[in-house]
This record gives sequence, C-alpha cells and structure tokens, in this order.
Amino acid sequence: MLDPRLHTFLVLCETMNYTRAADRLCITQPAVTHHVHFLEDHYGCRLFSYEGKTLRLTEAGLRLRELARSLAYNCDKVEQCMASPETVSLRVGATKTIGEFVIAPQVQRFLRTHPNARFSLLVENTQILLRELEGGRLDFALVEGFFDQEKYAAKRYRQEAFLGVCAPAHRFAGRAVPFEELQAERLIVREAGSGTRAVFEQALHRRSRTLHSFPNLTCISDFSMIKALVRDGMGVSFLYAAAVEQELAAGTLAQFTLEGEQLSGAFHFVCLKDNQFAHTWSDWME
Repeated sequence: MLDPRLHTFLVLCETMNYTRAADRLCITQPAVTHHVHFLEDHYGCRLFSYEGKTLRLTEAGLRLRELARSLAYNCDKVEQCMASPETVSLRVGATKTIGEFVIAPQVQRFLRTHPNARFSLLVENTQILLRELEGGRLDFALVEGFFDQEKYAAKRYRQEAFLGVCAPAHRFAGRAVPFEELQAERLIVREAGSGTRAVFEQALHRRSRTLHSFPNLTCISDFSMIKALVRDGMGVSFLYAAAVEQELAAGTLAQFTLEGEQLSGAFHFVCLKDNQFAHTWSDWME
C-alpha cells in the first residue's frame, strides 16, 4: 500500500499545480501542502521550488519522482494480485507502427493462453505512451523512435528498416534520391511526438537540417491516409518497412532511398525501472 503522502506527491508532479492536485485528490490545498512538507522534512531536502510563478521539481524531487513511480506501480500490482490471484490483467501500449503492423501475433497468443484475462492495448505515439507509463496506467509499452532510455528499463525489441515511399510511377521509384531533390517534393510526415517522424528528423539533424527545410510539408497522423496520398502521387513519405510491406509487395507503392543514408530505427520494450513484474511478460519479446 502506497503512503498517501507519496501519492499526493506524484499527483502534484503530474499537475505541477497545488490547486489542480487538490481537486484531483478531493482534498484541500493546505492538505497537499502539508503532505509535501512532511516528505521534505522526512527526507531532509526541498522537493519543489518556484521560478517566478512556475513550480519546478528540484533535483531531489526528480529523484523521488522516479523512485515513487516504480513504488506506486508495484504497490498497485500487488493489490491486484492479492485481490484477484486467479485473474491475469495486462495493459500494453504500442506506437502506431508496432500496434497496427507488428504485434497482432503476440496479442493473439496472449489471449489464447489467457482466455479470461483483462487485457487492453493503447495505440498512440511515443510521447503519449511514455506519459501513460509514468502515470502507472500501462504495464509496459513497445515504442519506436528516440527517448531517454536512462529513465526506464528498456530492451531492444527489434531493428526495423526505414524506407522512402512514393507512387510506383514517381520519378523517385527505385532510386537513391539526393536531399536537394527531395526538398522540392511534397513531404508527408506523422505528427510531432511520433517515433516515425523522430527517425526522419534525426536523419535531417545529421545534415544540419530540420523539417523547416521543406516548403511543401504535410502532417498527417493516420497511416491509411498517408499511404493513400502517396499512392495517388500527392507526395512522398518515410515509413517503417512493416507499415508498407503489403503495399510494396502488391506494387501499389514503390521504395526509394535517401542518398548517403541507410535509415533504420529500433523498436523497444519499455517499462518503469525496478518493475517487479516485468519477467512475467518475457513471451512478448519472442
């Protein structure tokens, strides 16, 4: 059972506002302040400070937040296991490429093995999934792109090719395209926070460029629409191979490369540090 004062601390870390934290916890604002002061007295350090009117975590506060998140998660799982020892419960997060094109076999295997399990799958971009993981609302996530691996327990799931795609009749089809030529084309990218977008932005960074280098930029979060627009010659895009495998095989999309770049990205299994239950999901790594 998590100490209520640590729970208050974690809610304040999420809201970074005493009034909003009190509202979420259904307690008074002075009670929130009292809980924080108790922890500061107990640990002998300041956990929060103000920069002007903005509430910030101190270095000690950041350290306690990381430890308390793992503690809160493990406490919740223990409560679940003790209350329903025969019930399997799993909450998985996956980025859109992985959720839509990669892990269906693992989901099917899990549901066949545990027909009475409580199971949920959240398919979202990397930033949102990590926020849900930190809030204890996911057991683990399978994510693409770049993130601070020091903050989590992370293990590489697989390395995936990252491809330029265009219409079959497009002049880029089957070519290694110079960056300057790519700049003249309409580029269709995923939304900010997407791992797919981050891999391409990292390639641009290596060339000291950004997406602002593309005057004809279109941002779309839906894979189906991106692929339909590319298929119809409305622009080009860069996607993981798993997301376009069927279209490339059917000939409705064509592949190209960016001259001088061998693009790929890693998929990672991610959970909170000191997670006492991570070993029970090892079959998801197969």
